[in-house]
Amino acid sequence: MLKVVGFFVNKEKLLCIIGPTAVGKTKLSIDLAKQFHGEIISGDSMQIYRGLDIGTAKISKEEMKGIPHHLIDIKNPDESFSVYDFQQLVRKKISAITDRNHLPMVVGGTGLYIQAVIYDYQFSNQGKNNKIRSLLEERVKLEGIERLYQYLSKVDPETARQIHPNNERRVIRALEVYFSTGQTMAELKAKQQYTLLYDVAIVGLTMNRDILYKRINERVDQMIENGLINEAKALYDQGFKNVQATQAIGYKELFAYFDGKITLEEAVDQLKQNTRHFAKRQLTWFRNKMDVEWFDITNLKEYEKNLQKISDFVAGKLHLRANI
Repeated sequence: MLKVVGFFVNKEKLLCIIGPTAVGKTKLSIDLAKQFHGEIISGDSMQIYRGLDIGTAKISKEEMKGIPHHLIDIKNPDESFSVYDFQQLVRKKISAITDRNHLPMVVGGTGLYIQAVIYDYQFSNQGKNNKIRSLLEERVKLEGIERLYQYLSKVDPETARQIHPNNERRVIRALEVYFSTGQTMAELKAKQQYTLLYDVAIVGLTMNRDILYKRINERVDQMIENGLINEAKALYDQGFKNVQATQAIGYKELFAYFDGKITLEEAVDQLKQNTRHFAKRQLTWFRNKMDVEWFDITNLKEYEKNLQKISDFVAGKLHLRANI
């Protein structure tokens, strides 16, 4: 946000690296962190949970290559974590990293979370109604969350697109707002005037869709080989079936397999399909909601060339000098 330097008040500098899952954000973030003395803050809403490692493609200690990483493994799977919690924690981290004369870098694919950090995004109790919420919770018990999600898709399709169909808490909250205020959550958000709080550079990574989808399928196969089934089973056996954390793609599909509802082959196919759909939603969000400088990195053989282009953009946008 704001820093007093001498007689001047400056906005804190911030680099955001966004893009769909499996596009290559991790490698790029490490290389840029080395160039600009950066510290990385995870912008992934699920990497905060301990025990969700393989399914969230959580970076390993070896992959970090000595670069400090924040907001990874800070919650147990049965603990709740909201956009507001993320906003407050990240803003504190940005200030602390800036005080160390390092560059804060938010890296991830959870668009709403990142947007809530960089803009003057206000959270309030508008539309809060405990009676309506209780009625909606009872409906979920009787009819399942799918029926409510379908209704939300009709009355507030924009908000529904941003919520996973199994995210019971957020579906109920969106309908609570609608029934309490007579306005959709999307309409209420549109009335907010968003102001950038940071001197921010937003780097977006994209690539040819067919190649991205191939990378997603290969990543899922690698996750299975690396032990995702055992990881998910351990969470399942600990009773983490209906908590917020395990609604993440990669776990809910395997939980359906453990329940005997689908075969393992079907679970893996659903996991790949859901991840591809998620990647598409991520791109749509970033293109519609944020001022992003996009870089097509389809040709992996030109990685060094693309890295130089991105480095030049960051240096120019934030008035920094790369340590190359």
